[in-house]
Amino acid sequence: MKVRHPAVAGSWYAGTSAGLRTQIEECFTHKYGPGKPPRVVEKGPRSIVGLVCPHAGYMYSGQVAAHAYYKLAADGKPDVIVIFSPNHTGFGSALAIMNEGVWRTPLGDVEIDVQTANQILRESRIIDVDDRAHAHEHSIELQLPFLQYLYGSAFKFVPICFLMQDLESSREVGQAVAKALAGKNALVIASTDMTHYELQESAERKDKMAIEATVKMDEEQYYSTVESYRITVCGYGPTIAAITASKALGARKAQLLCYKTSGDVTGDFSAVVGYASIAFIK
Repeated sequence: MKVRHPAVAGSWYAGTSAGLRTQIEECFTHKYGPGKPPRVVEKGPRSIVGLVCPHAGYMYSGQVAAHAYYKLAADGKPDVIVIFSPNHTGFGSALAIMNEGVWRTPLGDVEIDVQTANQILRESRIIDVDDRAHAHEHSIELQLPFLQYLYGSAFKFVPICFLMQDLESSREVGQAVAKALAGKNALVIASTDMTHYELQESAERKDKMAIEATVKMDEEQYYSTVESYRITVCGYGPTIAAITASKALGARKAQLLCYKTSGDVTGDFSAVVGYASIAFIK
């Protein structure tokens, strides 16, 4: 079986199972986190169809990500999760999916949903199967331990990596994914950080505009805002895909769960990175 080994375990997050569980628990109980550990509600309403989550090292953004996973735990358990991410490395195809194998983290293996991945490929003309795009990319990997902490190995997922992030391509991916997920107990996640390396005041001002468009679930406004104000969101394509897919899957509202910056954690406000957790809800 094909195994995608962790690229950033031991650096961006703890490299052992025990250490990683402790680190994730601390993200939940941190003063910027939800404040308490999550409880998975087995028969939850499953009204959350999409999330936006940050993907920096857990010491910087884990508390913000914890808000998304705390809310997800109370909502029940999805069977299949499609995770959209930017391509930071430049390797591989412009829009790249893996359609077989497992992803390994210190908490175990997560199986790729072969059927759903191949269905997405049939629905889209622009996505390629390309493992190279995923080999060293951290932004999907950072989501998996949180999901494993909640659900163990009782879910499957599909990774899609975006080197090309224009509005139409991102929308097309979102539409293809929504068609493949129709009728399934499914979730989409956009893995993205917000403004990169600006003064706290500037980052907060710009990120507020991007978040407002996201919460309105208006992908055109979101894209034009990011472009017009040169907001250095790394995963704007994944966010557009998540908005598109979530609306097609029945989302009627969105909720900002948490926004912080690296400066809030470190106390250095001179060159911060912004982090937001957002939920798309039926």
